[in-house]
Amino acid sequence: MNQTSTDSLLITAIRTAIDAGIAILEIYNSHYETTFKSDQSPLTTADLHAHEVIFDRLKETGIPVLSEEGAEIPFETRKNWKTYWLVDPLDGTREFVKRNGEFTVNIALMVDDQPVAGVIYIPVKDILYFGSRELGSFRMGSGISKPALTADTFREFTSRCERLPLKESSGPLVLLASRSHLTAETREIIGKAEKQSHESLVVSVGSSIKFCKLAEGTADFYPRLGPTMEWDTAAGQAIAEATGMEVRVWPELAPMTYNKPSLLNPSFIAYNPDRIDTSVF
Repeated sequence: MNQTSTDSLLITAIRTAIDAGIAILEIYNSHYETTFKSDQSPLTTADLHAHEVIFDRLKETGIPVLSEEGAEIPFETRKNWKTYWLVDPLDGTREFVKRNGEFTVNIALMVDDQPVAGVIYIPVKDILYFGSRELGSFRMGSGISKPALTADTFREFTSRCERLPLKESSGPLVLLASRSHLTAETREIIGKAEKQSHESLVVSVGSSIKFCKLAEGTADFYPRLGPTMEWDTAAGQAIAEATGMEVRVWPELAPMTYNKPSLLNPSFIAYNPDRIDTSVF
């Protein structure tokens, strides 16, 4: 897939993520219902509405869509996909229910079962992260006008966004922990990482915002030694890796793989290789 094609699809994903975020906020600021899936994870009407918005928009590209709220597509069908969208319509539903604002819309473009481009939108803060392998990654801060993006205006739009990383990491190591899913194993590896610096700071953050922090250069290490799904990580991995961060299966340190028969991720670590020495773990 050439850069022009990737840019065009990235534009579609950006528009779609923002529209889904607007739909989520309408529900967030009014009344919504919460139910629970078979694994006891929460599901709200906002998840479902965002899924509908995203699915309707992305299907117009002619590329298959694999979404958390439509994950019943069998592997026998999925295994033949060379290119597809991998979507979490509302990542951080627990944060949504807690009303702390730390939830996102995640859209990743997948090619050969790897994330090649990603979009993460934080509706409450009106902040957008996006990037691809060829383009690099960017942050659109709140208040930046959102033009009717086209192939002709996209590069001008990126020039008004902030290129990531915002800064080179320095000072204390910033270690990220999940706000709602911190395990004893994760605490242990965070403790080992803390020993790599005289100063360190552990910060709890919800949803895929952790990948955004890595991409910004405002955090150095995010271990996740507990269950996640492929749609939780793909967009964030694309954005973070486009800035030089690494995402590896733990403890093998092998590359992450996607579109598996089971969509459950293995444990993984995401990190700044200039700041974290994985050989000491």
